[in-house]
Amino acid sequence: MSSTAANGLKIVIVGGFGVGKTTMVRSVSDIRPLNTEETMTQAGEGIDDTSAVADKTTTTIAFDFGRITLDERAVLYLFGAPGQERFWFLWDRLFSGTLGAVVLVDTRRLADSWYAIDRLEHHGTPFIVANNDFGGQRHTTEQIRDALDLPDDIPIVDCDARSRESSKQVLIALVDHLYALSTGGGSLSAP
Repeated sequence: MSSTAANGLKIVIVGGFGVGKTTMVRSVSDIRPLNTEETMTQAGEGIDDTSAVADKTTTTIAFDFGRITLDERAVLYLFGAPGQERFWFLWDRLFSGTLGAVVLVDTRRLADSWYAIDRLEHHGTPFIVANNDFGGQRHTTEQIRDALDLPDDIPIVDCDARSRESSKQVLIALVDHLYALSTGGGSLSAP
């Protein structure tokens, strides 16, 4: 891409440990994403709960970064936040200047999403929830909404973070939500 891009727009992907944030950034980015994944070591034993992601061998320690070219003048920057509690201090910096966020969830462990939602609401950052398909039992939108105590105006979409098309549809749903908020079709949460 030439140096003519005048508009950089930022979206953050947040959620619990191992929900697929790095995978989503990788699947949808036009460029080879920058990631800060490192091999998980014994130092994380007893700190990181790997019971739901027993096969996970790497983890994001700072953030993932990808880019989508919208046109010759505008690009969308994607930032995937680390999921473990010990890295949450980075989140507030990542939220700075963002248009909105995707909270990626795994319905097998929805409680891992509460911190992300709390921080986004605290910052007044608009967001949607994307239910990443890990197979197994399916939950309805209303079951997810009730479990996360979300108001009706927060969109919830299903996705497969491994799929470029599915991840693209999540980002489109976020943009649709942001547009609705900007035209009076929804309400931003107060910080």
